Amino acid sequence: MATSLVQQEIFSFKKKKKEKKKKGLTQILLQGCLSKCRRTFGEVEKRKMPLILRILCFSLTHHTHFFLGHMTDLINTEKDLVVSLKDYIKAEESKLEQIKKWAEKLDQLTATATKDPEGFLGHPVNAFKLMKRLNTEWGELESLVLKDMSDGFISNMTIQRQFFPNDEDQTGAAKALLRLQDTYNLDTDTLSRGNLPGVKHKSFLTAEDCFELGKIAYTEADYYHTELWMEQALKQLDEGEVSSADKVYILDYLSYAVYQQGDLAKAMALTRRLLELDPEHQRANGNMKYFEYIMAKEKEANKSSTDSEEQEKETEVKKKDYLPERRKYEMLCRGEGLKMTPRRQKRLFCRYYDGNRNPRYILGPVKQEDEWDKPRIVRFLDIISDEEIETVKELAKPRLSRATVHDPETGKLTTAHYRVSKSAWLSGYESPVVSRINTRIQDLTGLDVSTAEELQVANYGVGGQYEPHFDFGRKDEPDAFKELGTGNRIATWLFYMSDVSAGGATVFPEVGASVWPRKGTAVFWYNLFPSGEGDYSTRHAACPVLVGNKWVSNKWLHERGQEFRRPCTLSELE
Repeated sequence: MATSLVQQEIFSFKKKKKEKKKKGLTQILLQGCLSKCRRTFGEVEKRKMPLILRILCFSLTHHTHFFLGHMTDLINTEKDLVVSLKDYIKAEESKLEQIKKWAEKLDQLTATATKDPEGFLGHPVNAFKLMKRLNTEWGELESLVLKDMSDGFISNMTIQRQFFPNDEDQTGAAKALLRLQDTYNLDTDTLSRGNLPGVKHKSFLTAEDCFELGKIAYTEADYYHTELWMEQALKQLDEGEVSSADKVYILDYLSYAVYQQGDLAKAMALTRRLLELDPEHQRANGNMKYFEYIMAKEKEANKSSTDSEEQEKETEVKKKDYLPERRKYEMLCRGEGLKMTPRRQKRLFCRYYDGNRNPRYILGPVKQEDEWDKPRIVRFLDIISDEEIETVKELAKPRLSRATVHDPETGKLTTAHYRVSKSAWLSGYESPVVSRINTRIQDLTGLDVSTAEELQVANYGVGGQYEPHFDFGRKDEPDAFKELGTGNRIATWLFYMSDVSAGGATVFPEVGASVWPRKGTAVFWYNLFPSGEGDYSTRHAACPVLVGNKWVSNKWLHERGQEFRRPCTLSELE
């Protein structure tokens, strides 16, 4: 059987650094709806969010997590290291300049002395200076040559290294890039060349970078992305890029990845090309014999054309775990979801809302607009000020840690691969601003916030996401919120505390709704029907952030305390 790539290489790589192919430039303009409400409130411009990708060195992983707030610190750290490196270079240059001057002086002196040694030494001063140079000055020169000018730089590196990302962080960054590639339908050439519209800081991937991405995908047994990125690395080398990446290694990985996906003919063609470069390649020769054996067996079997067609369909490249919901989710993230019919759109309105005659809002109602009808999702505009946002962010930043989810089996909080963000919890007693925000939510929803969870603040960096999930506990999760003693999550209030350049929408795959981040706004929806039954159409997700930095804060309101504020009905679906 065809061997995998040399296991030693894979092991050393792990130690060292632990569907269909997209073609052409996919231009995505992630747009928010130009609703009647924006015209009413004077917001007449279409909000265009061009597809931009900024290749970042650090991203999101399951271990140490670097988000934009932390990565800006790393940028400053790197800048400090560059300054330290330049100081070291200057010190080395100064040292070499001294040695050079000494060498030039002695070169002239010895040239004169060797022409007439006896006459030169006949001068007593020359005799004395020769003794002095050999006894003292050459020793000083030796000390200068041996002097290590790197002490300052190495000391700084040692101090800063504790803040550096590790192998797992780099792997997480690669996975984030692959996640963005799939979600936003980006082809490898577009990502590698950085030829994306609207990019402020253009960046590109070298052939070696593409090779590294392919290797990371390979170690995850993700042969689909292994093929994409190895082919991109090979393409760039074929185009003449100078790189340390070796075509033989690339073809070795690529041929095996293609074979694993069932394309035997292509695997053989790639292996032949490898053998042209390295005829003695032991594994490639072994693989070629095996491929020829398999091909001969297939011919002997005289498979019918129908069987062949079925096999081709079976071996068609498909992404791992690509479920229908995933397809809907990714389409919505790209702004390609189903559009509401004109009849349904006519039911969406905007209004000035006073919280059902709440005394605080009778004279100063807030702007409210309908985002969706079923489930009903409403957005409040200008509902949180920039000053309040900055206060909440400053309170949360020191406490940001990997966001958790409720484990349905244990009922406890745990991290999960499908939620990649950092979060912190803020109580009302900690700050008048948080207390004021809680009161505002209570006034506008009419629900009691005394039984609600604390205000959760979340930061999603590039690639940060929360895959489709329910906020409420289902019937098969009876103990989901048992420790709180406040019942199920009846409703969700979500503040958007930043604009996002591209990506980062909140989408509802069951109904096809996409809600785009707009700084200073908040969206609200009920997770439960008045009967207490869960509304499964509220299943939602936070799309990966493609470009920018997404800050949100949310309040989960619970059933207890709402008995008279939102009375029960007799029908399960009402």
